[in-house]
Amino acid sequence: MAHEFRLPDIGEGLVDAEIVRWHVAVGDVVSADDVLVEVETAKAVVEIPSPHAGTVLRLGGDEGATIEVGSVLIVIGEEGESGDDIATTVPVPADAAQPIVASAAAHAPVPRGSRTRAMPVVRRLAADHGIDLDAVSGTGPAGVITRADVDALITGEKVSADDEERVPLSRMRRSIRDHMSKSWREIPHVTVFADIDATGLLAARRDAIHRLGRTVPIEAVVIRAVLPALDEFPEFNATLDGDDLVLKRHYDIAVAVDTPDGLIVPALIAADRLGFEGLVERVADLTERAGQRRVTPEEAGGGTFTVSNIGALGGGHGTPIIPLGTTSIISIGRAAPAVVVRDGAMVMTSLMPVSLSYDHRVIDGGLGQRFLARVVDNLENPSRFLA
Repeated sequence: MAHEFRLPDIGEGLVDAEIVRWHVAVGDVVSADDVLVEVETAKAVVEIPSPHAGTVLRLGGDEGATIEVGSVLIVIGEEGESGDDIATTVPVPADAAQPIVASAAAHAPVPRGSRTRAMPVVRRLAADHGIDLDAVSGTGPAGVITRADVDALITGEKVSADDEERVPLSRMRRSIRDHMSKSWREIPHVTVFADIDATGLLAARRDAIHRLGRTVPIEAVVIRAVLPALDEFPEFNATLDGDDLVLKRHYDIAVAVDTPDGLIVPALIAADRLGFEGLVERVADLTERAGQRRVTPEEAGGGTFTVSNIGALGGGHGTPIIPLGTTSIISIGRAAPAVVVRDGAMVMTSLMPVSLSYDHRVIDGGLGQRFLARVVDNLENPSRFLA
């Protein structure tokens, strides 16, 4: 029996995705979990595996096409079946019913602001320059947006004056804008700060580098220190859902990764089940793939708690914004030499700035300080968790 596989929601707030590359063609035989296609969302380029074994009967779009969540991505069935035997029901706006992949012929005129029609090459060109096709009036047959329409916007709108430049936001940057704005509007943020004595921590990290024979990301060290605190204070590993606080018993720790395209925050799934060496390997792998926008749909879906290393770029204290769907985020700054007073004497040490933002709707000041104190205590005593 033939199966329709529709584009799933592979990231928070996903509306559609662009088909980057097909790994299969009509007539190919696939097994369950074989990679079918790579699609690009606002967060990442992800590989989508096959949920069924069988023969590819139909593809839902060409490379470069943009399809909506819930639209048919592929039809898989038995050899000899027809992919056209299955009626497709594609959720599109009532005033813009159309096939999965837009066609350049035989359609009624398309008003500005409705579901746009353009060939894949035109969509890709527009996406590369951050142009929203929904805001473009097409001059082609039946209102189709042509390459000339997009080229005119690129050459005519980018530079507005000799001393100004108008650069359209990329798809990813628009997504970051929307998520950060929504978080800041809806979540009452409280940020608290601390400076940890990082002398022992940095020494333990150097020992780990020597022992493992590889670089040890500081994020891996911080995650190990944070996990016991999350277990002790579950409100920080939670989601506020209406009148309920959902306490998570799984620990998917997100790591903020700075990329040329913008900030990506993929999750390290089940971080609590990894030993320290496994955590080091997974953090290094995740950050490398995130830089290439090659995280999996599960990783791109978001974490239960977030660690941000602003010290990698020379940062100190910060006011990190809480990712939607979570209640807290911690950032660490760059350790720096400092003189402190101990037992009445001045001594030289290394201080590392730590900043914790939390949702004041569910976490009060006292609880926030206790959680931060536990994390600081763990970081200052690395022998507890760097085994």
